[in-house]
Amino acid sequence: MTTLPRAPRLVSIALAAAAVLLPLWIAGCGRPAERASGRAPDDAPVTAATLASHARFAAALKLDDPLDFEDAKRGFIARPEGRITTADGRVLIDFDHFKFVDGPAPPTVNPSLWRQAKLNAQTGLFKVTDGIWQLRGFDIANMTLVEGKSGWIVVDPLTCRESAAFALAFARKHLGDKPVTGIVYTHSHIDHFGGALGIVSPEEAKQRALPIVASEGFVEEATSENVLVGTAMGRRSGYQFGKDLPRSPLGLVDTGLGKAVAYGTFGLLPPTVLINQPKQELVIDGLRFVFHNVPGAEAPAELSFSVPERRAYNGAEILAQTMHNLLPVRGAKVRDALRWAGYLQQALDELGDADVYLAQHNWPIWGRERIVGFITRQRDLYKYTHDQTVRHINAGLTPREIAERIVLPASLSGFGVRGYYGDLRHNVKAVYQHYLGAYDGNPANLNPLPPQESAKRYVELAGGADKLVAAAQAAFDRGDYRWAAELLNHAVIGAQHDGAKRLLIRTYEQLGFQSEASTWRNSYLTAAAELRDGPPKRGVDRASAIELLAQTPVERFFEAMAASLDGEAAADKTLKINLVFSDTRESYVLWIENAVLHHRAAPPAADANATLTLTRPVFVKMVAGTAGAKDTLLNDAVKVDGSRIDLVRFFSLMEKAPGTFPIVTR
Repeated sequence: MTTLPRAPRLVSIALAAAAVLLPLWIAGCGRPAERASGRAPDDAPVTAATLASHARFAAALKLDDPLDFEDAKRGFIARPEGRITTADGRVLIDFDHFKFVDGPAPPTVNPSLWRQAKLNAQTGLFKVTDGIWQLRGFDIANMTLVEGKSGWIVVDPLTCRESAAFALAFARKHLGDKPVTGIVYTHSHIDHFGGALGIVSPEEAKQRALPIVASEGFVEEATSENVLVGTAMGRRSGYQFGKDLPRSPLGLVDTGLGKAVAYGTFGLLPPTVLINQPKQELVIDGLRFVFHNVPGAEAPAELSFSVPERRAYNGAEILAQTMHNLLPVRGAKVRDALRWAGYLQQALDELGDADVYLAQHNWPIWGRERIVGFITRQRDLYKYTHDQTVRHINAGLTPREIAERIVLPASLSGFGVRGYYGDLRHNVKAVYQHYLGAYDGNPANLNPLPPQESAKRYVELAGGADKLVAAAQAAFDRGDYRWAAELLNHAVIGAQHDGAKRLLIRTYEQLGFQSEASTWRNSYLTAAAELRDGPPKRGVDRASAIELLAQTPVERFFEAMAASLDGEAAADKTLKINLVFSDTRESYVLWIENAVLHHRAAPPAADANATLTLTRPVFVKMVAGTAGAKDTLLNDAVKVDGSRIDLVRFFSLMEKAPGTFPIVTR
């Protein structure tokens, strides 16, 4: 038995395998913006064209309709104060940050989005109906508490340990110190399960045989949805959620689904009960739940449910007070609009005598007639988007053409189906991609030049960057911001033109100020900030997800390692290593062949270049970056047999993606 030389290098190399594992669906674990106000734009913030756009929205919508506000405030018990922080004092949620979201819409915010932001700003503990409460505004999602015979059944314990613990403690302060007698995960997105360890410890959950309910495939999807492209998705999701924008009328005002994400410490308690039937009944703490399995639409693994005794239906996230997205701007697998609509028809069929609808984002609706109308409109929103896109596909239109052409009918233009989180134009393109892929059929787009080369040639064709910027300035002056952005993007990428950069900042600001979709606003304003200040200095903090990584099947790590292999460097390499977990008695063989990394569960191969033996917790700490050399490779729990040099060569072929790559300057 020998120990590895140059252990610090090997640790850093091994961490490359984990770089693609996080930050799951969100923007990573870095520090969110904590300022109440941010840097002002370079010039007068709002143009006449943006004000005119706001006026058109205000004229077309009944922004003063009070019904949603009455629903959002109904059952209010108490509002939290102060901050949710990490153990080291880092602020995750400041309950004062969004107090500015009040009164008339400022000129820097679309008035329709401002209305949604005000509704989502109703933060606190609310009674939904007898035996059901919700905590809203403690994170991007809601925590729902259902009173059982002896305690609380917690539905969706938020994103992180800190926000979940704070919310539950706040509820107990006002409702009584009852134990948690069950947990329900509605689906596999981290804002609905990542705070589980703030609700109950693994030891207590095991000792009490706590029922933890999720849909079939939940663990696999919860730990793998973003494994392979997690770095890129995390980087892009910083745009979607406005993670680093100031909380102000010039920055983040809302996410469409809630105020903001709490980027704290993620974990997971594995489910003990799986919903694997289309309709499945369970009794939890003396209360009957009727679960409906609805995978493959909003999330790969998802369930909705009703509580007949309380006459309540919970739509999880297949329903929300907004148009959802079929393809998030952060990126994801395309969602199936037709299946989504089908699930909502099932919801109507299974509604029974429910007279209150609630979900894991936004606010509830009371009254059967209103609930049926709401679900019906949501169903037809996705069905109309699907059917009309397919109609235009078959007429030969391209994604951009279809996005310009489809307009929702007046009956689907109400507030509950407006694009605050999703956007119709983006969803149309998602339907197209679902069926035909991203290629639009025009051979000119089969093998286009990369953006940098194309931009250089456009600059040259325009007679230089100055002329291109002059044309963009003319477009900006007449309020044609989409065209201005396209021209300026070429000048910034192709010529690194400072004047183009300054004007593109102003252009993105106007596009952001005009956007009804929070995700588009956040993306435009984050792009403007990145043009000013550059990309983020920090990448993913994997240590904050150590408790989640501990529940991740080891195969996900190997898949991530394969996706980080430098194919060019590995082209002439044939290496094989054994990885043995001494505590779980698992053994895997990993080998490189034809510049591809393979793995399989198998006894150690006799012809392996080296064998690395360690415990699973040590392995998780290594890939999470929370353990140094002395804690891992140089301790008694780790040993190496065979060629130490070949083991180093093997891991040196894995690239580490820092997650700080530029987006708007390349």
